[in-house]
Amino acid sequence: MNRLPNIAILGATGAVGQEFIRLIEERNFPFADLRLLASSRSAGRKITVCGKEYTVEEAKPESFEHVDIALFAGGNISKALAPEAVKRGAVVIDNSSTFRMDPEVPLVIPEINPEDIRWNHGIIANPNCSTIIMLMALKPIHNLSRIRRIIVSTYQAVSGAGKEGIDELYGETAAAARGESYTPKILPSASLERHYPIAYNLIPQIDVFLDSSYTKEEMKMVNETHKIFHDDTIGITPTAVRVPVVRSHAESIFIETETPVSVEDAKKAINAFPGAAVKDDPEAQEYPMPLDTSGKNDVLVGRIRKDLVSANGLNLWVCGDQIRKGAALNALQIAEYMIANDLL
Repeated sequence: MNRLPNIAILGATGAVGQEFIRLIEERNFPFADLRLLASSRSAGRKITVCGKEYTVEEAKPESFEHVDIALFAGGNISKALAPEAVKRGAVVIDNSSTFRMDPEVPLVIPEINPEDIRWNHGIIANPNCSTIIMLMALKPIHNLSRIRRIIVSTYQAVSGAGKEGIDELYGETAAAARGESYTPKILPSASLERHYPIAYNLIPQIDVFLDSSYTKEEMKMVNETHKIFHDDTIGITPTAVRVPVVRSHAESIFIETETPVSVEDAKKAINAFPGAAVKDDPEAQEYPMPLDTSGKNDVLVGRIRKDLVSANGLNLWVCGDQIRKGAALNALQIAEYMIANDLL
């Protein structure tokens, strides 16, 4: 492409859409024209991007005429509008789960499998936020010795459930401080019959349970890891937990590699890997926490230690901003790769 691309952001007024805008400004992302799209409720809103005021438009199929890259923030609307955008010549980078496991759609973390971008047919899927955060920490170790087993527990912030999840945490916390009761309506999922308080609590359910007794969120981590690593023989056991943290997910991860990897070699590999960094000094009480990664691009890895039982085992503690690297940043990096490699 011998010109700057025209960009559309679908879901521009939501958390991920707003993060797209912040990152476009921070990274000086090149574009000729920008369209901000959302539901009819948000249409007419004014948003300033790179010093210019834009009016949010209601998203319709014709909104994607003359658009080169469409950044979809997520949600059910992707199923209807992504094919319409592709039909009009756009490449869709989609943050929803709609297309992730479609064999005709690449599922991409640019630091890990950028080559998969090249065979796209108009839609490129962004992985689940917890998958991205986990694999950014594990890929450098996987490069040293193939990982054959993963046991992961995630501690996921309420913003992963949207603005409603944040509001519920704040509302419950304020009510508890006043000695008042608060009826939860959102978590673990607004669509479910039963809801539980998240303030001063943990909820070991994210999304619905499947017949296997694992949740849909947990199985996303299994299936997406297999697809991104191009290896469906890796054994993965996940547990996903919602915690009373506003932003940034944390994960406790055990891995078993085919050959032993020392703590020192793991740290060197992680520090050398783009987008990941080690924060690990037990004597100084240095380790990653959600507050460290909120609003930041890098995934932080700490508590790296040899397993007490498995000779080839390592344990890690990982934190990453699920709205940045877990969503908007990853999608924008895909777009940047396409521009840099003339793939539009």
